[in-house]
Amino acid sequence: MAKPVILVTAAVMMRRGKILLARRCDHGHINGKWEFPGGKLEAGETPEECLARELFEEFGIRATVGPLIAENCHDYGEKAIRLLVFRITRIRGDFVLTEHDAIEWVLPAKLLSYDLAPADIPVAQILSGKKKD
Repeated sequence: MAKPVILVTAAVMMRRGKILLARRCDHGHINGKWEFPGGKLEAGETPEECLARELFEEFGIRATVGPLIAENCHDYGEKAIRLLVFRITRIRGDFVLTEHDAIEWVLPAKLLSYDLAPADIPVAQILSGKKKD
């Protein structure tokens, strides 16, 4: 029997030419890894609604979700995800960390120097211009 695929959203937020990365707290799945923030879709949500909700729950910010810019499927062994990555076009509010212990604004060329969540690596390759064929 095939394992179910979990639909997950992620945000690419840019400020002054840098992209936001967040480091997961030391509990749960992918603890201590850097990621493009987001989360799992709940019943009845669109991916855009999910991402806006997750950014508010995890950071206390309101965000305008823009276009889909990347998609990646990743098998973590115990579960598989389909990651939908959206550009954030506007951010309102101040960041308050709840699920993460750090955030950093990173130049695109430096994204791959971080210990990224495996599903986020192909997205970072695209954003940094180092996509592997």
